[in-house]
Amino acid sequence: MLVSYKWLQEYVDVSDQTPQDIAEKMTRGGIEIDFVHARNSGVSDVVVGYVKEIAPHPDADKLRVCQLDIGAEETVQIVCGAINVDAGQFVAVAKVGARLPGGMKIKKAKLRGQVSHGMICSLQELGIDSALIPKHAAEGIYVFAPDAEVVVGQDVCALFALDDDVLELDLTPNRSDCMHMLGVAYEVAALYDRTVHVPEVSTPERTETTNISVCVDNRDDTPYYQATAIIGVTVAPSPLWLQNRLMAAGIRPINNVVDVTNYVLLEYGQPLHAFDHEAFGSKEVLVRRAQEGERFTTLDGVERLLTEEQLVVTNGTTPVALAGVMGGRDTEVNEKTTSILLEAAAFHPTVVRHSARTASLRTDSSARFEKGINEARVAEAAQRAAALIQELAGGTILACAAADHRQLAQVVVSLNIDAMNKRLGTSLSFADVGDMMRRLQFSYEECGENLKVMIPARRADIRIPEDLYEEIARIYGYDRLPVTLPEGVMAQGKRTIYQEKRQRAKRFLEGAGLSEVISYSLTSKENAVHYMEEDCKPIQLSMPMSEARSTMRTSLLPHLYDICTHNLNHKNNDLFIYETGSVFLTTEATLTASPKATERLAALVTGRYLTHPWQGEEKQVDFFLLKGILEGLFAALRVEKEITFTACTRDGFHPGRTARIALHGTEIGFLAQVHPSVAEQLDLKETYVCELDLETLLTCEQTQNVFAGVPRYPAVTRDIALVVNTTVATGTLQSLIYSAGGALLTNAALFDVYEGEHMDEGKKSVAFALTYRHAERTLTDEEVTNVHEQVLAVLEKEAGATLRAM
Repeated sequence: MLVSYKWLQEYVDVSDQTPQDIAEKMTRGGIEIDFVHARNSGVSDVVVGYVKEIAPHPDADKLRVCQLDIGAEETVQIVCGAINVDAGQFVAVAKVGARLPGGMKIKKAKLRGQVSHGMICSLQELGIDSALIPKHAAEGIYVFAPDAEVVVGQDVCALFALDDDVLELDLTPNRSDCMHMLGVAYEVAALYDRTVHVPEVSTPERTETTNISVCVDNRDDTPYYQATAIIGVTVAPSPLWLQNRLMAAGIRPINNVVDVTNYVLLEYGQPLHAFDHEAFGSKEVLVRRAQEGERFTTLDGVERLLTEEQLVVTNGTTPVALAGVMGGRDTEVNEKTTSILLEAAAFHPTVVRHSARTASLRTDSSARFEKGINEARVAEAAQRAAALIQELAGGTILACAAADHRQLAQVVVSLNIDAMNKRLGTSLSFADVGDMMRRLQFSYEECGENLKVMIPARRADIRIPEDLYEEIARIYGYDRLPVTLPEGVMAQGKRTIYQEKRQRAKRFLEGAGLSEVISYSLTSKENAVHYMEEDCKPIQLSMPMSEARSTMRTSLLPHLYDICTHNLNHKNNDLFIYETGSVFLTTEATLTASPKATERLAALVTGRYLTHPWQGEEKQVDFFLLKGILEGLFAALRVEKEITFTACTRDGFHPGRTARIALHGTEIGFLAQVHPSVAEQLDLKETYVCELDLETLLTCEQTQNVFAGVPRYPAVTRDIALVVNTTVATGTLQSLIYSAGGALLTNAALFDVYEGEHMDEGKKSVAFALTYRHAERTLTDEEVTNVHEQVLAVLEKEAGATLRAM
């Protein structure tokens, strides 16, 4: 369930809470919020413009030169290639300096000799998913409807509700009451102790009557069915506010009639369907089981072979809808429709589930019927939809016909306060529990030691006292419930968060093949001075055991070098070691206070990391092996997104293979190859080392784990080889690719860097494999090509990259 934050404000006032606050509160209250999506994917400075004049481009047949009023002092000129641009239109204009999704910045440009001050935008260019864009706006630029209430110079983010956030609810099967906006509003209102504002549904005037009759074969299959005739409607695109709400909920707008049924589905959780009344072909509505072998074509154009398990709505003889699942193509509402038959019904959940499963067709309607709807509000939802259709499409509402076989009995649950407190471990009073019932909008009566709670029809999941225990625990707060241990069990100690992180780091390094070593905290004065940071002074012992142990260490590396030399002397040529320990730093020449002890992590690798004697293959350690180990460590500590590697120089290390490591922009260590001259002095082979400020690394805030399901849809891979200056870092290119690729780009893997023959001096070729995937559907070639071209455009603009090969 996708919930618009701004739409939610209409039912419950939580304007003082951010969407993230609401997501946290609801998750703590038992309804998990998977994600909070910002609808604005990077759009800024895009306004409403008015096309005053339009003329053909003198040097390009497919381009036009437009003069637009964008609310500035002067008219601006924009060159546009859209086939639907015309004078007299209100359009969305990205001004010079505007930002579009993917990091694209709009600049003043010349197109075939004509200056263009901006860009006229389509909805896709504003970051709206093409699968959700109405058909009339799917191609070319977006043109506001003639009756749209827009003002030249107005920010389009508000017009398209791009200033909204969408909460994605991961509902358990028992919480079908939150599969609509009003249900979510009741939940949020209970958590924040606010009032729910239910929409006022006025009874529409019915100036005529209709002779429609409704009949159901099986009362258990169809407890309630209502048909309302509306004549004289004008089918057209919905107003922008309605389209925005549907798109925020992941539904593509169709027309004003169909959109209203989807809107009420989202608002009340009541599936509705509108038939073209003339195409319906009868005054009789009959709901029955399908006949074995009966054929029926649904709205998606698929002819389906029906079975006796499935329930259908018919015009007395011919099926016109697969009840609770999808309507029929022959009675679809279209632009020629002038009268409709509005269906509102309650179908048995099991029958709908069998029907949808047999047809291999699951829809938003069937999902709600399967989990159970609020049968008490079916007529109210139909009334709400009829009033909205009359408001947006005109027409006259005729009297409705209904077959009502519902058994709407009041559910009453007896709640014993003592039993509840014993189960929850709380000490809540009658008044406390009564206040929670008030927040949940459950009416109740006190009956001795019990509360007799009347459960509203919208909460079909509450039937026994334990259900109420859960409700009370949720509202009271799971995190406030007392924590107790079984009697006779002693509380046991545990690691602190810092200790747990340190242990996690050690487990990762050892899993990567490194062995832990422990060395002395004392070293020689020479080693302490040589690896000491600027402005630091060596800390001498007053009574050292020897000169080799006369000074407190300022780095872990000298002892790792000694250990490496010792192992090489004993013919252990492949060495992978690490150490965690404290170094001691002070800026005082004469120590007057305790030195600062900082915990660090250092690692050293040398020799071969891969050997296959049978195949005669072996690989030596290199700079990128140790860098990869560190990247894995940062990922294990969940700080990988905040880490950057930057080339630098450092005394004692190879000038071309040394990198500064920064966390949130602050240096925390380095990674390097030991300088060949230093390695020769210490009797080392080709050796790579790193040293990190472990204390800073383990105390920084880590990102939260985000779990994603196994991809259900195929990926599309495109390779690009870029020619750039040798001074351009591959990391910079990769960052640009990710920023330009947006949500569809899931991976950008570097697989080749080449300098040499056939490359110009000062140039290099960098090749990436780009993987595109959509989480909810299969991507089209056009979608991938559009994003891929956008990536190439950003690389060319920001990094001066040119395409070498595809």
